Amino acid sequence: MSTMPTDLLEHYQAIERTSQAMLDAAQAHDWDAVMRLESACAVLIERLRELGQEDDLTPTERARKQRIMLTLLRHDAQIRELVEPCVDDLWANLGPTRSTLLH
Repeated sequence: MSTMPTDLLEHYQAIERTSQAMLDAAQAHDWDAVMRLESACAVLIERLRELGQEDDLTPTERARKQRIMLTLLRHDAQIRELVEPCVDDLWANLGPTRSTLLH
């Protein structure tokens, strides 16, 4: 990531770009990249919470924000679909060790 976005809509757009990159990495089974991008996304989300106010958004910007939020939800669902089989395989390969890890 180059520079930290300065306004609310820029943060949403940066999160959207990072979410797309996470999806691309998950589709390539590049789990290290997914984890790095997830961390970058968490930083952006935390900063977004600090900004917090959306009162200054125009109706057009609010519509853009809503579109971005729907895209983020779609990306999240697609990433989960890609990750779940890997997690299931991991648990299956752990066998008896699994119960030890859970306690």
